[in-house]
Amino acid sequence: MKIRTVILLIATHCAVAVLGFGIGIYMLPILIAPPAPNESAIKTMSLQARYTASFRRDLKDSDALHWGEGKVSVGPKYITLMGRLAPGPDYKLYLSPEFIETEADFNRLKATMVRVGDVKTFENFVVQVPPAIDPSNFNSVIVWCESFGQFITSARYR
Repeated sequence: MKIRTVILLIATHCAVAVLGFGIGIYMLPILIAPPAPNESAIKTMSLQARYTASFRRDLKDSDALHWGEGKVSVGPKYITLMGRLAPGPDYKLYLSPEFIETEADFNRLKATMVRVGDVKTFENFVVQVPPAIDPSNFNSVIVWCESFGQFITSARYR
């Protein structure tokens, strides 16, 4: 074989390997996600909510791979979403004293935020609020991808 053919084969095989790895990173959270809570469960848990807000796709750092949309309900025991999130790994739910919509803002204000818990589903979610956290001390809810340091979405509820 000619050297050009060998280089072309190596380059195409490497490109396919990188593409396959990327698709695997994207698909794995979807494949292992638990079943999403149904609408009646969300509605029941949302009855005690003190605040509501909306995740929107048009935030500054939202894009085709990092977004959320739907109604967020914030209560003393549960934070719920009736909507959808872009699939991804290692999502965490934070409460913030200040509304943010960029990764830079998140990193700047992370010390003032409190992590509520894990978001494991991408259509509807319920996250239990630990007793030590009072959502009325904050004004925004944020979904953040911890593994990749990516802003997913946020909403101001107060």
